[in-house]
Amino acid sequence: MSTTPLTGYWLPQKLHPLSLLAQLTSRHATGCLRVFTKTASWSINIEDGQLTYASYSDRLFERLDHHLQRLSQEITTLNSATRVQMRLMFEPKNEHQSMQYADYQAICWLVEHEHITHAQAETLIYELAKEVLETFLVLKEGNYEFSLETSWDELPKFCHLDLRLLVEYCHKQLRQQQNIQSPVQVGQASPVLAGKNSPQTQSQFPNTPAKHLKTAENKNRKKSQPALKKSLYTIACIDDSQTVLNSIKLFLDGNTFAVVTINDPVKALMQILRSKPDLILLDVEMPNLDGYELCSLLRRHSAFKNIPIIMVTGRTGFIDRAKAKMVRSSGYLTKPFTQGDLLKIVFKYLD
Repeated sequence: MSTTPLTGYWLPQKLHPLSLLAQLTSRHATGCLRVFTKTASWSINIEDGQLTYASYSDRLFERLDHHLQRLSQEITTLNSATRVQMRLMFEPKNEHQSMQYADYQAICWLVEHEHITHAQAETLIYELAKEVLETFLVLKEGNYEFSLETSWDELPKFCHLDLRLLVEYCHKQLRQQQNIQSPVQVGQASPVLAGKNSPQTQSQFPNTPAKHLKTAENKNRKKSQPALKKSLYTIACIDDSQTVLNSIKLFLDGNTFAVVTINDPVKALMQILRSKPDLILLDVEMPNLDGYELCSLLRRHSAFKNIPIIMVTGRTGFIDRAKAKMVRSSGYLTKPFTQGDLLKIVFKYLD
């Protein structure tokens, strides 16, 4: 499935790697994301939002050979002679000689000549992808482009990896490395993992409305629950599960909240317009129209530009949170939630 190419920047620009990957997964994109800095380049190949291969130009074949050397302990045919032959065939002799996807073509050659199996190639690609993403996610500046490539389509594919899970793993590794390198700062959240009060969150997700950051910060400074200014607040709940809707209605006191439940996302827009809610609780995973798409549609309507929209989901990954930021949601409520969890986030965003 193809997608509209992302705009490429050819002057040095600030990069937001997590936001780029979130866009590609949310669009179920197919193509190659190429990122360039003064010293290196990255290629991230994606098919229908899933990772098929990731490559990093620095010490390209050294890193590939390192992983193959580890595999050679289990695979007798993957000896030194085979690895040397592979490098002679595919590794560029100098910077002026290049072969597109040389490292991936080397892996294809190993599979074709039965030096490694299809499953071993998948494992190899997975291990390489983790290394590549760890270097990519810390980038602050560079140029990028996203496009379809005919030469890549002609190559065999060995796997389709969950990009969201890979990013979560890489963030965990990076955070551990930061804690080891800076023991004084152990306990401090990394910029990407931090909550809304982190001063760096706005730069990581440039589309986050500044007023929500300030609101959250001010309210967290208060030890007591903020006093409500209205006697009755209308809460719209959109979820295809009637059980969840019933739970939310039960959790929200009828003397303070008028709860409007909507179980059909396609009809939600008109129903919300009629009810004029003060806050919207929006399930992420729904048939026909998911929560991210519906949130984006609501934000385009003048009546909902400033209404708090809370995404409700069982997913807690970085990619999922990045998607929520991209469509300008106000907050995130993780399933399963208690009455206390629900009331806490509702009071947080109601003026």
